[in-house]
Amino acid sequence: MTSSTRSNARLAPASGTVDPAALAVDPAPLAAGSVDVEPIDTVEVESDLEKSDLDSAVESAGFDSDAAASARRLPEGHADARAAAPEAFDPPDSAAGPSSDDPGTPTGGPGRAPGAGGRFTRHPALALAVRSWRQLTSMRTALLLLFLLALAAVPGSLLPQRAINPMRVEQYRADHPTLGPLLDRFSGFDVFAAPWFAAIYLLLFISLIGCLSSRIRWHARALFTAPPKAPARPGRLPGGSAWTSPMESADAMAAARQALRRRRFRATATAGEAHDAKGTADHSVAAEKGYLRETGNLVFHIALVGLLAAVGFGSWYGYSGTVLVVSGSGFANTIISYDQFNAGQRVDTAKLRPFSLTLDRFNATFQPSGQPSDFRADVTYAAALNAPTRKATIRVNHPLVIGNAKIYLIGHGFAPHFVLRDAARKVVWEANVPCTPRDGMFTSTCTVKIPDTGLPALGVRKEPQQLAFSGVFTPTTRLDPTQGYVSAFPAARAPGLTITGFVGNLHLNEGIPQNVYTVDTRDLRQITMTGPAGSERTAQVLALDNPRQRTLTGLPGGMSLEADRVAEFATFQVKSDPFKGEALLFAVLIIVGLIASLRVRRRRVWVRARPAAAGGCTVEIGGLSRSDADGFAVELAQLTTLVREATGPAGTDRSVPTASESSGAEPASTEPASTEPGSTEPSSTEPGGTAAGDAASSASEREH
Repeated sequence: MTSSTRSNARLAPASGTVDPAALAVDPAPLAAGSVDVEPIDTVEVESDLEKSDLDSAVESAGFDSDAAASARRLPEGHADARAAAPEAFDPPDSAAGPSSDDPGTPTGGPGRAPGAGGRFTRHPALALAVRSWRQLTSMRTALLLLFLLALAAVPGSLLPQRAINPMRVEQYRADHPTLGPLLDRFSGFDVFAAPWFAAIYLLLFISLIGCLSSRIRWHARALFTAPPKAPARPGRLPGGSAWTSPMESADAMAAARQALRRRRFRATATAGEAHDAKGTADHSVAAEKGYLRETGNLVFHIALVGLLAAVGFGSWYGYSGTVLVVSGSGFANTIISYDQFNAGQRVDTAKLRPFSLTLDRFNATFQPSGQPSDFRADVTYAAALNAPTRKATIRVNHPLVIGNAKIYLIGHGFAPHFVLRDAARKVVWEANVPCTPRDGMFTSTCTVKIPDTGLPALGVRKEPQQLAFSGVFTPTTRLDPTQGYVSAFPAARAPGLTITGFVGNLHLNEGIPQNVYTVDTRDLRQITMTGPAGSERTAQVLALDNPRQRTLTGLPGGMSLEADRVAEFATFQVKSDPFKGEALLFAVLIIVGLIASLRVRRRRVWVRARPAAAGGCTVEIGGLSRSDADGFAVELAQLTTLVREATGPAGTDRSVPTASESSGAEPASTEPASTEPGSTEPSSTEPGGTAAGDAASSASEREH
């Protein structure tokens, strides 16, 4: 991703006197006609003033020309490093030929037309397309799209969704007759399938892929490109130093290269026949380390794209369904077996894996306080048609895995068994009816609908006479003086049922979907019943464990209803996500890439040797780091000690040559040296630096 920083300010020079020798730059790359290639973190500066050479050098090093931003970004003591090593962080593949800004070189190409001065300009339509693509693939746009995606997902968590609970959607529309249809028009109840949500998702994909494509190409080239050449005076970089060595320059650089490679630096030495602009032999070593930081950054973003893709493909090729199973019964993996079923667009519901499952027994244990202790479902299943059956146990968060499908235990409750008999005591209808839990003690509401009662139709329109019962089930029944019959414990120790009855047209044969857990009493009339509470009452209380107190009589047509026992049911969710393994892999890679990008520091170290008049050579070492200046200062000190030991025996004179010795100029430092008056040779243990470095140190301290 490229970031754009806009500033109209020029680089403010640091206070103090700067050694002119510190501004010396090796002109070899310029003589060779090298061209800077835009690095990963490109800095675009739009200034009303013409940029100076120093501004261009600072920008090529990856720093902002804004003085305030420069004080924030540069590590301590790095202000003078911009002058001493302006090419420090130039792209390694910058030598590519003449610049496109050369007036003698036309910048035309496909889709460009010649303009004033012999230059070529793009066609307006093509220029607009290029600008749009760059804007779409910028970091700012990617972050904006990511924020919009998170914002667009908020209604999906606040509003009922049709794919999850269509009954709640219809209830919401009924409760909000004005707002409901408006939200439905803009896909408020189908947020994650809405066109506008898919558009944001797709644009985010394109933006991330566009951002990554250029970064991957640059990083691949940088991994196989030699580090940039050493600056003219690396010893004047912050933390740099110099000393004399009895070894020849070429031998000293070979030893320094081996020492740096032992510290896992990627080090390259200049060829023996290399010369600078003055014709002097160039003996230097350039080493760098920390490309794993950018690699981790790329891994993080690539894994993020992969995770989004895995989630998207999982929603296309995956499915999920919920089914309620009473103990002793089962289901098959067919769409008609599920109470709710959601499938991706690429799922063929006729080719689901043909497994089946039977709930043998459900066991729930509770603590004395009523808190749940364990839920266990013992099942028998067959993984395919005509496959042998196997036993398994499903617990909460311990699903049963069959192929790509996982079967989760997500709920349980009680299902009383009802038997309807006619006047001749013949069974007309019987079934276990699941009741919906309402509280932690499993007080549940029960709805019984019996469409085929055998009663004759009434009226000219032949209205069917159907029965319906509504009640409250209490697993451990207690009589509360203020609330009536309540449950004192979630287990079925003393099951009871408070029930009322209705007769009339339930409209079950009209093809209109209904909520199975509620009774619509518009075309029903309440009936009186005889039971444990007395004769001709509209409400009765049944004790399911007492054979004398669990039957209702006096129903229309002389029929009776008995609740003879209670069973437990379990609710299972079957979920198939064929890309869940890939999603997990990408999630792990995101964490690994993030750790690498945060922990690894990118740094570069240079060593240069010059022949000394008295024999041997003078060795200078310096380095730069884009982050963690304090940590790099410690590492640079260790590297300096390592290279000193490799380039000369202990006790060798390691005095530092000054600017007056090498170029005849006055010393750069305005502070007195630690040697005797008149001496121009400071101590060998004094690191290189100037007043500009002091200014950068102050700016860095203010920032920290």
